[in-house]
Amino acid sequence: MSFVSIYTVGRLSHPYHHPASKDFFEVGEEIVRQAAKSGQLLEIFSPDRVPFPEEVTREEGFPVITLTVWKSLQSLYNFTYSGLHKQALRDRSKWMATYQEKHLSYVIWWTDKVGDVSWKEAFNRYRYYIQNGPTPFAFDFKHAFDEKGEVISIKSQ
Repeated sequence: MSFVSIYTVGRLSHPYHHPASKDFFEVGEEIVRQAAKSGQLLEIFSPDRVPFPEEVTREEGFPVITLTVWKSLQSLYNFTYSGLHKQALRDRSKWMATYQEKHLSYVIWWTDKVGDVSWKEAFNRYRYYIQNGPTPFAFDFKHAFDEKGEVISIKSQ
């Protein structure tokens, strides 16, 4: 059985202790609680003491990163585009800085073992996607692949 990993990256508009950023983190904590209750989230990796890669720090703003593993691509998609997480995506301009160039905000990949997922792998998958575009090695929801490497279309269920 394969699982799905997702690495997200963005930059807050304000310092981490600013009221707007505190609101972002409070909403994020509630989203994590809901994800855990869903029974579909398998692992959350702490970003504490993780050195930010260069592509995260080259522009202005205050970097935020997440790394999680989910039971399936469909469950990840359903959670991402429903409930509080969907609302947070709509509200992201309250918290997140804009990028001067087009920005990849997340990358997804398949893994056979939760224990194989790491920040180093997440950064490598992200760089790979930026350099090569979506492939079965690193992709997004719009250009998705199943665990066998076949192109698939993801829709809300």
